Amino acid sequence: MKRPTLWAVAGFSVLLVACGNDANLAQEGPANVGPAPVLPERQRGLLPSMTIANPAQWGDQRPTVPRGYAIAAIATDLRIPRHSLVLPNGDILVAEGKGGGAPKLTPKDVIAGYIKAQGNSSVKGGDRLTLLRDGDSDGTYESRTVFADNLNAPYGLALIGNQLYVANQDALVRFEYTEGQTQASGPPVKVTDLPSQINHHWTKSLTASADGRFLYVGIGSNSNITERGMAAEVDRAMVWQVDAQTGAHKPYATGLRNPTALAIQPGTDRLWAVVNERDELGPDVPPDYLTSVREGGFYGWPYSYWGQNVDQRVRPQDPQKVAAAIAPDYALGSHVAALGVAFSTPAMGGEFADGVFVGEHGSWNREQPVGYKVVFVPFRDGRPAGAPVDFVSGFIGTDGKTRGRPVGVSVDPRGALIVADDLSNTLWRVTPAR
Repeated sequence: MKRPTLWAVAGFSVLLVACGNDANLAQEGPANVGPAPVLPERQRGLLPSMTIANPAQWGDQRPTVPRGYAIAAIATDLRIPRHSLVLPNGDILVAEGKGGGAPKLTPKDVIAGYIKAQGNSSVKGGDRLTLLRDGDSDGTYESRTVFADNLNAPYGLALIGNQLYVANQDALVRFEYTEGQTQASGPPVKVTDLPSQINHHWTKSLTASADGRFLYVGIGSNSNITERGMAAEVDRAMVWQVDAQTGAHKPYATGLRNPTALAIQPGTDRLWAVVNERDELGPDVPPDYLTSVREGGFYGWPYSYWGQNVDQRVRPQDPQKVAAAIAPDYALGSHVAALGVAFSTPAMGGEFADGVFVGEHGSWNREQPVGYKVVFVPFRDGRPAGAPVDFVSGFIGTDGKTRGRPVGVSVDPRGALIVADDLSNTLWRVTPAR
């Protein structure tokens, strides 16, 4: 692809706000978090205002965690780490890769894509799984091996018994797994193809049902609001339920624009997701969200957002679909780009023992950045209850430079949060102080 001409970039850049001109970065919009967010008036324009991440090295700095917790980098120089899986023996698998490649349809696509890329890592995706091992349980992962390579933008990971499942951008595959092994014993076996036409939203999130019978795969839309046509959205913007043994699949829930991470609530078979909502309606609407996912449920995309708020840009309209749209459980804020979700465990301690951790990659289409952190949403009686709490922050410094961008999060049941950072290509580990 040719780079956009200087005049095009300059013309688009008049809408940008230079990174670093505001020390009070990554603040949320007005009251647009929680179970009943305030939805301000939509704002339409030719192009959104933007503030792109301005990457910098961590140096001797580290992300910020609450008092009583410690953070350490347990792996660096990875190749676009996206998600991790803590195995039963304590080993950690890391999915590394970068997919996509959707064609640019308009000059706006070309220019926005070019500018957004300036806030991402320039490292080539690994298309592999890396295994980390802490042999003496001292918090230092001294062993690092490539468990499997030559994959296609792996993202979601799940383990059922001795079967390790990986959601590539084009297929769900599995490996035989024996506890303690450091390399796959053979090539993966395809379970089922996954929608990969265009792959505007390429990530395929993954989790397993509590009984191990089913896998759930999150598949994002191929557009913002169907501008590529509905034919490009077949089997997209939904969660699939896949039989783990046969690969037979069906839609489990629909109308989820980009379900980027999935998790089963402990002690139940209730599926939860974080979802990235649509763009170009303003800086504070609609919110990205955390929600339980009902079988057969419809969550609005593309016709409406946050329940039955109609998006007038979509043609043709579908009032019956809008009337059936389910409002999500919990708003995370607009454009925070939630890419990770994991339920906590009592071993995480104190106020962080019951709830979910959410990795927020961070906004690009907002004058004042939001996200760029891991938040904790407290639960009570199995439901979200209370305001989100910053758990890992400081990815944007007071100098306005961005040193990391959190993606997937996973919880070690022995008491640690694992955070994939795909800007600095680091895996972080947060633990209660012992």
